[in-house]
Amino acid sequence: MKTAAIYARVATPEEPIDDQLLALRLVAAQMGYAVVEYTDIAYGKARRPGLDAMLRDARKGKFDVVIILGLDRVARSTRHFLQLVVELSELGIEFVALEESIRTTGDLGGQFLTLTRSLLKLQSDLNKEQIRAGMRRRKLEGFKLGRQPLDVNHAALVRDRLAGMSLTVTAKKYGVSRASVVRFVRESQKQFAGVEFQHDSNAAAAECAA
Repeated sequence: MKTAAIYARVATPEEPIDDQLLALRLVAAQMGYAVVEYTDIAYGKARRPGLDAMLRDARKGKFDVVIILGLDRVARSTRHFLQLVVELSELGIEFVALEESIRTTGDLGGQFLTLTRSLLKLQSDLNKEQIRAGMRRRKLEGFKLGRQPLDVNHAALVRDRLAGMSLTVTAKKYGVSRASVVRFVRESQKQFAGVEFQHDSNAAAAECAA
C-alpha cells in the first residue's frame, strides 16, 4: 500500500489544526493511501521542524505523495515553493495542493513542473545578474572587490592562543572566527618549523664542511 505524507500548519496555538488534518486524511483515504502526518505551529518564515522532518523522510523514500491544503501552508516564499516542488519531483514524489488544484502527475502535472523549473532558473539567473551588476557598480565607484584581508596582529593572536587563552576568547578579542584562529596558529607553527628545519640544515652543512 502506498503512503501519503499530509502536512498541516497553523500560525498560532489557538488556531485549530484538526480541520486541516481531517480534510487531508479524507483525501488520502479516497486516493487509497496510508497516511503519515507532519504538522507545524509557525508564522511567516519561522523555523518549521515538521516540514523539515517531512523533507528528510522524503529523501529516505518513506512516502509516495505529499498532500497539503493550500500553498500558503507549506511555502515560506515563491522561491521556496518552487524549490520544494522540484525537489519532490526529482525524488519521484507526487505533490498535491487541494485549494489550487495542483497535482504533479499526468500531462498537466508535467507541464506544471516544466513551468516551475523554468521559473526557478529564471529567478536564479536574475539573482546572478543583480550580483554582477552590483559588482560592476562597486568597481566603477572605486571599491575593491573580493574578500579583503583581515587587519589582525597575527603574532599577538598566536602568542595569546599559545599562552593558554581559549579559542573563543581569542576569536572575540581579535574579531575573527574560531576557524581563523586555528588557521593562524597552524600557519605560524608551520613557519616556525620551517625556520627551525632550515637552521638545522645549515648547521649540519657547516659541520660537514668543517
